[in-house]
Amino acid sequence: MSLPTEDVSKKVDATSLWRLWMGRFAPMLALAVVVLGFTLSDLRWGQGHFFEIRNARVILVETAPVAVAALGMTLIIMTGGIDLSAGTASILCATVLAITLNAERPVVVAVFAAVGTGALCGVFNGLIIGILRLPPFIVTLGSMTIFLGIARHLASISNTSTVFVERTRIPDWLLKFTSTEPPQWVGWLPNIPSGVWFAIAISVVMAVTLSLTVFGRHVLAVGSNEATARLCGVNVFTTKLLVYALAGVLFGIAGLYSFSLLKMANPTEGIGKELKFIAAVVIGGGSLSGGRGSVLGTLSGAAIMCVISSGCAQLGVVNATQDIMIGLIIIGAVSIDQLRNRKQD
Repeated sequence: MSLPTEDVSKKVDATSLWRLWMGRFAPMLALAVVVLGFTLSDLRWGQGHFFEIRNARVILVETAPVAVAALGMTLIIMTGGIDLSAGTASILCATVLAITLNAERPVVVAVFAAVGTGALCGVFNGLIIGILRLPPFIVTLGSMTIFLGIARHLASISNTSTVFVERTRIPDWLLKFTSTEPPQWVGWLPNIPSGVWFAIAISVVMAVTLSLTVFGRHVLAVGSNEATARLCGVNVFTTKLLVYALAGVLFGIAGLYSFSLLKMANPTEGIGKELKFIAAVVIGGGSLSGGRGSVLGTLSGAAIMCVISSGCAQLGVVNATQDIMIGLIIIGAVSIDQLRNRKQD
């Protein structure tokens, strides 16, 4: 006996809503589970410091630069691309910032030079990918070493492999941008570093851009089916160029965070950072096939990795085990994405 048409439609709608809910909020649920797991484990086997305000502040500060860069990577992955040069590009921007500050240029000039360098890196990748129609993986694999080499050459100007800047030349706001000092309370709330608030502001702008603008719809269209998007009148070349340029700007901002944390710029620090940015997107539900990704998911993915790092440190777990845990989570996230694609096919 078949169900009435209305009952079938209600069942389909309920299933669709459940899938939509899981797609959007599953990364946040996973983050809550990870936080709860480490909190209970720390209370049982650690010293009970994981859930303290000081540790939460450190986690937020460590999450902010990963989240900002991962938002740029989200744009690229949503179009079906990838950027392996993100790590070295961000440290190249930090190197430019450090050298400009050492040259005693105005702080505004130094910041714009750093972020502008990131934009140029993105435009470089976007032009080669768009004009030569080369796979993003190959192009950015090459530009990864190009940006590393440029950063090393710039650092050699100081006759050292690392560019140090005297604290007197670093503006106070940049020193406190990622401060992990014990928080001062403002009323009932802890004083969160400005870098965290800035990352939140960027996330809000990115969410609005992807959800409410024509550009956001074009990004999704290109990632879902590039040929169809082109037939529908979407300028694929311009869209991709803008995506890589905007991502470069975000990588440049991530370079500011890196310099604020370390108070120096070492070009080799960028090697491998791109894997964290990609992992944050994938763990957050972004599809490497393109056409899917979200700001909330990416933020959750970045936070999950930093929570795991902090939790393992509190429990005395070695770094090698942390790497294994994050690797297994990435494989699990990609496996879920592949199963989801097969069901849709």
